Amino acid sequence: MSFVRTTPPRPVKVAVVFPELAPLARPAIRLHPRPGSPSVRESSVGGPLLWPAGEPWPHCEDVHLHVDTGSRRSPTEVRLRRILSSRWSPDGSVPALTPAEEALKERNAAWLAERLEAGPPGPAECPVPMLPVAQLFVRDVPLLRPPGQADLLQVLWCPYEHAPDYKPATALFWRSAAEVGDVLGTPPEPYEADYAGYVPEPCLLAPEAITEYPNSLDLSPELQEMLEDSNKWQAGGADMAGSYAAYPRDFYSIHLSNAPGWKVGGWPPWGRTDPIPRYCVVCEAQMVPLLTIASCEWDGDEGWVPQEDQANAAGSHYAGQDPAQPTGVEVGSTDNMQIYVCPTTPEHPHTDLIQ
Repeated sequence: MSFVRTTPPRPVKVAVVFPELAPLARPAIRLHPRPGSPSVRESSVGGPLLWPAGEPWPHCEDVHLHVDTGSRRSPTEVRLRRILSSRWSPDGSVPALTPAEEALKERNAAWLAERLEAGPPGPAECPVPMLPVAQLFVRDVPLLRPPGQADLLQVLWCPYEHAPDYKPATALFWRSAAEVGDVLGTPPEPYEADYAGYVPEPCLLAPEAITEYPNSLDLSPELQEMLEDSNKWQAGGADMAGSYAAYPRDFYSIHLSNAPGWKVGGWPPWGRTDPIPRYCVVCEAQMVPLLTIASCEWDGDEGWVPQEDQANAAGSHYAGQDPAQPTGVEVGSTDNMQIYVCPTTPEHPHTDLIQ
């Protein structure tokens, strides 16, 4: 990796203040995606995949009905709009485009002309080519536990919402990088995406190993009650000023349990629902979190902002320039999509959940 991101130390060592939580610690790896130009042999979010030229590209076979909300655009238009937005100038001047960006503009104009000629929208192209979401090499993310000789995880999704949960359908592929010969040069792309947030921006990664503790909703009633003891927090050196004095459990939830952002492993970020155990449909083993696909790398609490990003995060930002949203991905209402796998046999069907 070509850059580093470092999570600031936690305000207190929670396992020292509450030793009962120490056995519940889990390793996680924050991926820290940042805009870049990854190659097919690098770990990335939204980048090109090391995909064998002789292997069919994955397509979504579901029926995709077109509900014309005015939000659907081609992946090319989404990327072009982001480029223009990122160069927005207060004086209203039009940014100059590179030759590659001019080619994007021409492709987008051709798409708009085709759409205009086609008339009112009907059923979406089916089957729909899937979009790359993440490519992770074990050498960069050693927390991955691939099956057999595999050393690479590839995640794709269909950029249309699917009932009943109204989220993109995901696909996982484990492979051995050494077995890939000729690489597919130009993968097919979907004609359009439901939302711009389903078109990931190419990002390089700076994986960082951290330790996580359960979301408070994952704790027993006894442990949840224990976290309400302000005296223990204060004795451990925690600053319980303001609202934390009345709601000390919030201090744990916000500062000490789950890291925000894209990550591998760790604990689920509950909030939209109470904890929902997921079970393998083949062997009935309780599934474990594999990958968190996040809408934001951090939110209002800047305690999780990497040290290298703090100056930039504190500044003002125009649309398309928010450092907390480097991937351009947005799922749910700025939520997370958590992908779960079978802990004993990763090849068993995975599942996912929006939280």
